[in-house]
Amino acid sequence: MDDWTHLSYAVVVVSFVIFQLLFSFMSHLISDSVFQGYKKLTIEKQTEWNSRFVSTIHALIVGFFCLYILWFDDVVNSDLVWGDPRLVKLNVAVTSGYLIYDLLLLIRYWKLMGDAFFICHHLAALYAYSYVLSRGVLPYFANFRLISELSTPFVNQRWFFDAVCFPRSSRPVLCNGVAMTVVFFLVRIAVIPTYYARVFSTFGTEAFEKLGTGPQVAWIVSSLSLEVLNIIWMYKIFRGCYKALVRAKKIQDSNHLK
Repeated sequence: MDDWTHLSYAVVVVSFVIFQLLFSFMSHLISDSVFQGYKKLTIEKQTEWNSRFVSTIHALIVGFFCLYILWFDDVVNSDLVWGDPRLVKLNVAVTSGYLIYDLLLLIRYWKLMGDAFFICHHLAALYAYSYVLSRGVLPYFANFRLISELSTPFVNQRWFFDAVCFPRSSRPVLCNGVAMTVVFFLVRIAVIPTYYARVFSTFGTEAFEKLGTGPQVAWIVSSLSLEVLNIIWMYKIFRGCYKALVRAKKIQDSNHLK
């Protein structure tokens, strides 16, 4: 096991601890001092608020690190299967620590935040990422999947607006809803053809055969599982955005008639 692999596992542990501390202490302190509506929330709402606060921080860190690697790490982008995985390992390690923290959180607060889709998503991702951390395989594809995190802040912001009772027909809520729908589509759905075109381009190559059955199955099964979940979520988000825009239009037309 090389030094970078040891470092990656250490980052997983540190990531888990930091996200747990953010949930247990920092989110409450920051939210209580910055957002007036936070104090008025029930304990249950504050718990989910803290969870989404941590989720947003993770998404911003990992999402922008992912873009940096895609734009500037030429070795990873030139060798999709066996490129130098060091930076990708660090990014995946941060995400793995977060996923473990979030899994335990979902189990602990199952009645409040439990979601079978999220459990499936986290387990599929951890299964695939374990090969990245242990063997450094498929760095380009592992990093590419993390683009999807860029949609998370908008999803969480929608919940924050609801939690503090912002009217769903208000401009900030509608703008965030449209942005959430567009960004979710771009980073989770529109990228599907590009992703699978590059997946298929590796089939039958020496690099692909060198992976072995385990990583091949983990890669393909986890990818397809995540795609199913993304399509389900995209349908729900699009339907919600459409209903919100129609409702806002009816309210606007009603106000004009008065």
